[in-house]
Parts: sequence; structure tokens; C-alpha cells
Amino acid sequence: MQDESTEAPRPSWYSRIRKMLKGGAASRDELQELLEHVRWREALNKNELTMLQGVLQVSQMQVREVMVPRSHMVVLEHDAPMDELLQTIIDRGHSRFPVIGEDRDEVLGILLAKDVLRFFVESPGKQFDLEQALRPATFIPESKRLDALLQEFRISRNHIAIVVDEYGGTAGLLTIEDVLEQIVGDIDDEHDPEEVEPIQELDGNRHQVMALTRIEDFNEYFEVQMDDQAFDTVGGLVMHEFGRLPRRGESIAIGRIRFRIIQADRRRIHSFEVIRESEPVHSE
Repeated sequence: MQDESTEAPRPSWYSRIRKMLKGGAASRDELQELLEHVRWREALNKNELTMLQGVLQVSQMQVREVMVPRSHMVVLEHDAPMDELLQTIIDRGHSRFPVIGEDRDEVLGILLAKDVLRFFVESPGKQFDLEQALRPATFIPESKRLDALLQEFRISRNHIAIVVDEYGGTAGLLTIEDVLEQIVGDIDDEHDPEEVEPIQELDGNRHQVMALTRIEDFNEYFEVQMDDQAFDTVGGLVMHEFGRLPRRGESIAIGRIRFRIIQADRRRIHSFEVIRESEPVHSE
């Protein structure tokens, strides 16, 4: 007599494929498992397999998982001088920019770089009217599913949406490119910055450190004990120690580490020069 506790043999890879081809129901998990089978890796190239897996993942993901967070948004300030707006558009190379009022919770609209270019080509010598050039902004909740958003992007021909939290504040933004990258992988263009190591040795005891470096990684690299409970990134910790947003060239010492600001703008720090001392140092 067969032991009742013995599990029935699992259907073979081939029988499960036949079941689906004959119209048998298959769950998303079953499809994902099948795509991970060695037979699929033999039948499809890496890019094809990645895209199929990406399609399944997108149907389960929410906007909050892939959005550009509020602090990383590239925005244009409504009251900024025109030459400053143009410099940001040129430097960042994006096709669409949120335009804000008092702060990032007040998104007034979207400015398309092509509209600015068309104006200066067709109306040389005239004053650019930012208000007239703005397109309406689309607002979406953090919980929206990516597959539903992609469908909306396709129907509306809109390529960017502002993500809002439960209180109506700006949480971040998402573009159609961000959604498609979940299916086809990273889409790099000539304006994307090259990936660099967050901590790079310059010479001797000098290092360049990106402000978004996680504190636990910084601690491990420099063998120090910076506070990683109140802050996630080195930039957040250093800004807290300054008590304000520091300017380029300013420095501050924390324990045995001296930080000198290499790059910063009006909103955040980008990178530091870090010097590790043998003894605790004092801020200037």
C-alpha cells in the first residue's frame, strides 16, 4: 500500500508546457518558475528571457518601487532666471522637466525641452513666457501598478507622471522610460552619467566619496563607526553636522574623518573629498 504521506511526483517541465498550450490555467508563479528552467535558457537568448521575466514582474510592481525619489528629481524653479533654466536643461539633457513653485510639493506643470528649442528658433529676440509653455502635469499615487500606468502612458501619449504620497505631497516622479527599463533592462543614452564607484582613492590618504554612499559601506571601507541609525547616506550625516547645506570648498571634521565639499548645488551635496586622520581632528 502506498504511503499517504508520499507527495505525488511533480509534473515534468514538458508536461506543464503541454498543459498551458492546451489551454490549462497557469499561475504567474508557475510561469516565472518555467522561465527559470534550464530548457528556457537553452531555447532563448539572455535578452529574450530577461524581457519575458520583466513583463511578469511589471504586472506585480507598484510605482513606489521604481520611481525617482523626490530628492533626486531634476526640477526647474518657476522664478529662476531664464539663463539658469536653460543651463539646467542643457546640462541634464532630459526631454521633460517638472516646474515647481515654492517647493517640490507645488508642481505647476511640465516643461518640454523641445518647446523651449522651438520658441527660440521661431521667435528670436522675444521674451520666453514660461507660463504659456507649461504642459499640465499628471499625478499618480505611489500604489499604482506599473502595468496600469504603462497602459495610461500609451493611451494619453504622456511620458512623465508626478508621484504623490497619501497626504498629497510629491513623493517622486516616473517616466515611461523607467517603466520600460523594468522589462528590457537599463536604457542608457548619451546624457546618462557613467557609473562610478561610490568611493574612489585619489592618492595616499585622500578619497572621493559620493554623497549617496550608504553609511554602512563607508564605515566598512574606512573602518570607522559613523552613525547609521539616524541617517542612511554620508551626505545626510554631513549635512546634519553642518546644520545647513554647505558650499563647495567648505570642510568639516567628524571624528578621524575630514570631509571637504567637492560638488554641491542649492539643494544637496553631490560628492566629498575625504581625508582619514590618525587622530581625531577639529572642524575649521
